[in-house]
Amino acid sequence: MARDSSVAHDVAHDVVVIGAGPAGSSAALAAARLGADTLILDRSRFPRYKTCGGGLIGQTLGSLPGDLDVPVRQEIFATTFSRDGKSVLRRESRKRILSLVDRAEFDDALLARAVREGAVARLETTVTSIAEEGDTVVLGTNRGPVRARHVVGADGSASRTGRFVGVELSQVDLGLEVELEAGDHADAWRNRIHLDWGPIPGSYAWVFPKGERLTVGVIARKGAPGETRDYLAAFLRQQGLQDAKVVQDSGHLTRCRTPRSPLGKGRVVLCGDAAGLLEPWTREGISFAVRSGSMAGRLAAEAVQKDPEWLQAEYAERIASTLAQEMSAGATFLAAFERHPRIMHALLARTPVGWREFRRIALGETTFARATRHSPVRLALRLLTGPRTAGDPRD
Repeated sequence: MARDSSVAHDVAHDVVVIGAGPAGSSAALAAARLGADTLILDRSRFPRYKTCGGGLIGQTLGSLPGDLDVPVRQEIFATTFSRDGKSVLRRESRKRILSLVDRAEFDDALLARAVREGAVARLETTVTSIAEEGDTVVLGTNRGPVRARHVVGADGSASRTGRFVGVELSQVDLGLEVELEAGDHADAWRNRIHLDWGPIPGSYAWVFPKGERLTVGVIARKGAPGETRDYLAAFLRQQGLQDAKVVQDSGHLTRCRTPRSPLGKGRVVLCGDAAGLLEPWTREGISFAVRSGSMAGRLAAEAVQKDPEWLQAEYAERIASTLAQEMSAGATFLAAFERHPRIMHALLARTPVGWREFRRIALGETTFARATRHSPVRLALRLLTGPRTAGDPRD
């Protein structure tokens, strides 16, 4: 992979992307394809470990470059569901439901593809400050200043560019994850994932198999770290994985923006986790990262011939008409799930319409927003999220 060892402080790049994950690499790829002088900055050396289940849904796969050799570890054709370790149900599909990747391999492949398109990667570079000066943005870094006509912030959920823009959050969740050696468990998990709806409102756990490794994790609202750790330990015991060798043990926060949260400021736009673009119920973020990154990179390149106001307005409109609608629908599904996990479990795992919509969303044939346009789905959500009467018990 091409690396940039020079530090040309006086050159203003057309587009500088901060962060080389799926959002950033997608942004750099889109900008470079339009002929923009594109630089990617990331504080890490690639490949690097990333806490993530690594599930690629159809929306992600359909948004990636057609010639990208996606390093899939395992294709998934079956799902088992449970509710707090009980009521286990298995559903199968003739079509692939998910493609599972190791994020270190996937991110490295996508970054390499952006570099082949003409973007330059300057890794092990930490951005320490952001300031607009005239018609450029000046980034302070540990390797000296970098100038850009436009900046795409893709530096994750703890984003410096997000703080610069002023992102407002409506939901913050804590995810805990362990990477395990599959060992003798590998065959039992081949081509199957498991999802468990947990004891903490809105929480769930997963097992994602990746050949010789198993990714096991839980996610729940921030604020109950002890309960979340207990849930992970209980889930590992339920799956018979408590004695499997731990290769990685990590945690991270996921953040969802408010509907009115800014997506940029001046010559800076945000994408992926930096913008708080994430599906609120499943907390799926890779498809949001790839799609928003591609939009941001393409528009930042086009804005070189326009003005910052055009960039901000056009990007906000693109997000409002696509990803923001999916987030709104996902928040409705989350509200129903938090209040009635038993019913949602039964609808997803037992009913033909629930399983069909789950598969179609995973395959990229529909989205949460489009699913809510179907009368049965809309009616069920209205009933599940309607006002409660005093004394109503939780499921």
